[in-house]
Parts: sequence; structure tokens; C-alpha cells
Amino acid sequence: MTARKNKNNKSKPDIAIEKYLDSIIKGDCISAMKALPDDCIDLVFADPPYNLQLGGDLTRPDNSRVNGVDDEWDKFASFKAYDEFTEQWLTEARRVLKPDGAIWVIGSYHNIFRVGTAVQNTGFWILNDVIWRKSNPMPNFRGTRLTNAHETLIWAAKSQKSKYTFNYRALKAANDDLQMRSDWEFAICTGEERIKDEGGAKLHPTQKPEALLHRVLIGATNPGDVVLDPFFGSGTTGAAAKYLGRRYIGIERDKAYIAAAKRRIAAVKPLSADDILTQPSPKAAPRVPFGQVVENRLIKPGAKLYSPRGNHEAKVRADGSLYVKEGEDEIQGSIHKVGAAVQNAAACNGWTYWHYEAKTGRKPIDFLRDKIRKEMRG
Repeated sequence: MTARKNKNNKSKPDIAIEKYLDSIIKGDCISAMKALPDDCIDLVFADPPYNLQLGGDLTRPDNSRVNGVDDEWDKFASFKAYDEFTEQWLTEARRVLKPDGAIWVIGSYHNIFRVGTAVQNTGFWILNDVIWRKSNPMPNFRGTRLTNAHETLIWAAKSQKSKYTFNYRALKAANDDLQMRSDWEFAICTGEERIKDEGGAKLHPTQKPEALLHRVLIGATNPGDVVLDPFFGSGTTGAAAKYLGRRYIGIERDKAYIAAAKRRIAAVKPLSADDILTQPSPKAAPRVPFGQVVENRLIKPGAKLYSPRGNHEAKVRADGSLYVKEGEDEIQGSIHKVGAAVQNAAACNGWTYWHYEAKTGRKPIDFLRDKIRKEMRG
């Protein structure tokens, strides 16, 4: 079962899951996922129980109690019981994912290594681990360990053959045109973002910041994609999905969390169809060879191209090949082959390596490829 596409190339969910879209299924995550059809989900974001194994109350230096994670849903009889639970829900999560789907799982040092083993044992293919560095972590009040200032996210494709979504350019643009790294800094939920209960206390102890989900969804999904969160909690995934034009399915068994999540998501005003668009992935864009740039006379034969530092020059030929003469050496070939040769490198992306002389200064020839692609799209 695969997703359909509409004329704007947005994902259109399968009919079999339409009744679940943008809703919260009340119940156990494993049982609830069993009701979903195979291959129907684009992305799973999971924030499972951490199995903190806390012993006794945690207090601050002034003897006030710290509201940690002591809920029943985070308690397991043993590591074996936790491992069995983890493999069961991961197995169902993998079944409902489309062949090119992916999963993000977040955890702390208490559980992430056990979860990582289960991720691999159930057939997923790990793509990255990401460190969420907390800019305002809770101190270690007892002074017996390092301040726990980060959590780890595992990003994995359904299989090694999956053509997973990765909006590289979108994340690069969000990072001031630098490649997005695997260490992300966000503050933990405080202030107005923190969902409170009727008594004014935080409702969910491990509520994640919407900024974190924003980055995950921008980087790993497209508008209209279906995101499943089997541990929905206070609804952060649903709120971020609605805001960014994605569809969501939440699974949660705590009625207080469900009620809060529904109120929270109902208050979200989604972005317009134009505003949710991101820069397309290079893999999704139509192929444009450099010869086509020359044929369209955006670069004319005889023009010079330059390396980023200007220490290498190449002349463009009518067939789209490059020619370089440095001392006694003569090199000719494609933009990629010549770029690799002048650097004594095994490979080179000629589109980003070679620059042309524009009125506003030197620019990568990739700008010219993008110009042709825009014309192709009309």
C-alpha cells in the first residue's frame, strides 16, 4: 500500500487510515497500532517510557521536592520486561511504516542504548543519532553525577533500501546555509509552552519542546505526510504537525493527557499552503546536466570557472566539458571529474565546487542549474 500524490506533489493518505487522521486513539500503543494497516505511515516519532528506575524522592538543596518521572507508565518490572515491550512496539511501528518511511526515537541514557539495540534487531536501518543539548537542563541536585544536559534521538529508515525523506536544503537554509549538524540545542519546556494541570503543576513530566518537533518534521517529512506518535502524551507531535501542514495520528492511554492534547491542538492555527513549502531536496529535483546550462547559454563556451578559493581555473567547452592546464598537466572532462582531479580527490560535486563570475561576484554554478529547474517547473 503506497501513498497517492496530488497535483502539488503532496502526499495523499491511503483511504484505509483516513478515519484515524488528525485524531487520538485511546489505548495501549501496541494494540492500537495493530488496528492500523500495513505500510500506511510516512514517519513515526516516538518518545517511549524511559524506565528511569528511580529510587526514592529527589529533592533540591532547600529540601523542596523535584517532580520527576514517577508515573506508573514509566515503571517496568525488569530490564527484560522493558526490552520485550520495546521490541513489540517497534515491530508494530515498522509494520505500519511505508517502505520508504522512517522513525525517530528519543530517550535518555537510562534507555536509549537498549532502544538502539531493539531498533536494529527489528530491522530498521540507523541513519543518524542526534544529540539534543538542553540549554537549560535541570541541575544534579545531589552533586553525585554530571548534570544530565542532553537526550539522544535515533533516526532510522524502515530498511537499508528505503528511499527516506531528507530535506537537506531546508535544514541547511534553517542553519544559515551551513550543513545541519547532529547536535541540536533547544531549551526544555518552560513558561507558557509547558502544559499545566488544574492545580498549576506540569501535566506531563517529559513534554518535549515544539521547536524540536518542528526541526524533525521539516527535515524528514513533506506537507501532507502522515506522522504517527505512539506515545502522544500532551500532544507536541500533533501540534507541530498541524502547524506545518502534516497529518497526525496519536496513541495515548491517559485520559488527562488526551484531553489536554485535544485542547492544545485545537488552538493551533496552521500555516498557509504557501508558507509550509520548503526548499526541495536535490534528489527530488529534475536532473539537469551541465551541458544543458551551456546549451541554454547561461555559461558560454570559453568562459572561465573558478575553484572556491580561486586557485584553480577551468575553461568551459561547447559540449559542457571543462579543460584545465596547470603547468605541464592538462585535464579535461566533466565538472565533477575535473573538480576531483585538480584537488587530487576521489570525488567532487562540481555544481558546488566550480564558480562563475556574476555581476554581484562569484557564485556556484548550482545557481544556474536552479534557474533552469525553475523554468522547467513553469
